[in-house]
Amino acid sequence: MIRLQSCRKAYAKETQRTVPPEETLRLARERLPVAGITRVADITNLDRIGIPVFSSIRPTAEAGAISVYNGKGATPVEAEVSAMMEGIERYSGEMDNREPVIGRYSEISAGENALDPADLILPDRVPADIVVPWVKGYDIVQEEEVLVPAHAVYHPLPATYGRLFRTNTNGLASGNTLEEATFHALMEVVERDAWSLVEVTRNTGPRIEGIDDGLAADLLAKFAAAGVEVTLKEITSDIGIPTVAAVADDVVLKDPTLLTIGMGSHTSAHIAVLRALTEVAQSRLTQIHGAREDTDTADVRKRIGYDRTKRLNRHWFAESEVVRFSQMPSFDSDDFLTDIDHVTERLDAAGLSRVIVVDLTRPEIGIPVVRVIVPGLEMYAMDQDRMGRRCRDARSRRLPRSQL
Repeated sequence: MIRLQSCRKAYAKETQRTVPPEETLRLARERLPVAGITRVADITNLDRIGIPVFSSIRPTAEAGAISVYNGKGATPVEAEVSAMMEGIERYSGEMDNREPVIGRYSEISAGENALDPADLILPDRVPADIVVPWVKGYDIVQEEEVLVPAHAVYHPLPATYGRLFRTNTNGLASGNTLEEATFHALMEVVERDAWSLVEVTRNTGPRIEGIDDGLAADLLAKFAAAGVEVTLKEITSDIGIPTVAAVADDVVLKDPTLLTIGMGSHTSAHIAVLRALTEVAQSRLTQIHGAREDTDTADVRKRIGYDRTKRLNRHWFAESEVVRFSQMPSFDSDDFLTDIDHVTERLDAAGLSRVIVVDLTRPEIGIPVVRVIVPGLEMYAMDQDRMGRRCRDARSRRLPRSQL
């Protein structure tokens, strides 16, 4: 059973944490050998932008998982922490020797509270009521334990357990406390939902302008000085949590692999912008570094070239209305539990009444890691085999009747 408590923030710059990043860095560094992380490297200088990006390497990652993880930040310490925590998240999110319950939904739900797999947006042609593995989670809204399909929890999941859908890491997050990890995971599932709605509607929202000072302005100046055009778009969904996309075009190199995008969701609009900017810097370095195993898109882009790649993604570069940064809604608090309550209220108002948290913290690591599952939120941007009601409704509102 998970009981979230008041959890005050002690750090708020590019992200928010309960302790300064130097303390998180110390704790994470001590746990790296246990997680199998053998190297953490500063790869910032591989790019000309100068925004800090680090990578961590875990050669022992399970088959089907990547072994190189990147982290970004406004400072080198924040970026190094991000890379380390990403590696610890991935280690904690693997199934390893954890034993699930096996059965059909009809059997499991007869004796225990269980989530219907159909609520997780299944691909077409998945047989009804198939045998799947189940893991215990806790619904922090309904305040009840609930069994959920392991496909929504672990990544990767051994092929011996069948394929309900492709596993992924959406909603997997770490933190200094359970509350911090839960909030970060919530922001990721909200972000991926908003991004999915954009991809099915091709409506990238208004361009954000009016960022004239502060850290975000400094980051934008770094891109501009390097000849990289960055456009900020507000893609906040009906849920109302500020969500920002940063789209980068290297007009100097005109390299199709460097037409990159970064996303950020946060209750604070300021931090949502910062996360999008640092993530697009990370996306550039992921391509330049070329060490990750999940960058097949780059090969396709090299074949088709810069101009065609940009045309295929023209919805991100098209002219749009403008919103002033000062006009963006923002909810700023000093407590993670307050933020979590705010987000669950916004989800409920959008008809999403369940927020399930699975505690994946490894005792040998001791750093909190959770998987957050919000049945009904979209992940089409990550897996185009899975399109749910929210995406279908958004697309039907956007398209002319002749195209439905």
